[in-house]
Amino acid sequence: MKTLKKFGILLFSTLLLASCATDKKKAIATIEARSGSDVSGTVTFIEKDGVVTMKAELSGLSEGNHAIHIHEIADCSAPDGKSAGGHWNPTDKNHGKWMQEPFHVGDIGNLVVGKDGTGTIERETNLWAVGGKDVNKNIVGHAIIIHEGPDDFSSQPSGAAGPRIGCGAIIRK
Repeated sequence: MKTLKKFGILLFSTLLLASCATDKKKAIATIEARSGSDVSGTVTFIEKDGVVTMKAELSGLSEGNHAIHIHEIADCSAPDGKSAGGHWNPTDKNHGKWMQEPFHVGDIGNLVVGKDGTGTIERETNLWAVGGKDVNKNIVGHAIIIHEGPDDFSSQPSGAAGPRIGCGAIIRK
């Protein structure tokens, strides 16, 4: 009986440690319309083993490219989305194209939207974290902004993407 009890404890401990090793952290931004648009959707961030995967699924957009960025403040209260502040740029780099130096960690790129008004974009990086103490990586407490136009990847500091038509605070789940 003692052997069976020890085996049970060992099995439980092993399973517990294994589940911690593959533990996922998750954050979501629910996108709400701003500046008179019809934009809606979600941007989901899942961190596993130090890598964050982001997936944005949006609707209510005009066909074409729309810039998507992480902004400084998780405040979408302003009708034009400006309460979210500027681009999140904790490393003080120039604005640019995703993963092409120079760029700041809030630069996500352009969401390609079809005739049906929907679009998705995915990114994967170890430059972000869902929570944690590293202010250069932690995306929680910032906002996702969807812009009316495309990011030109060169205009400073924001890519000349036009009005903010969607906003969502990034909240840990």
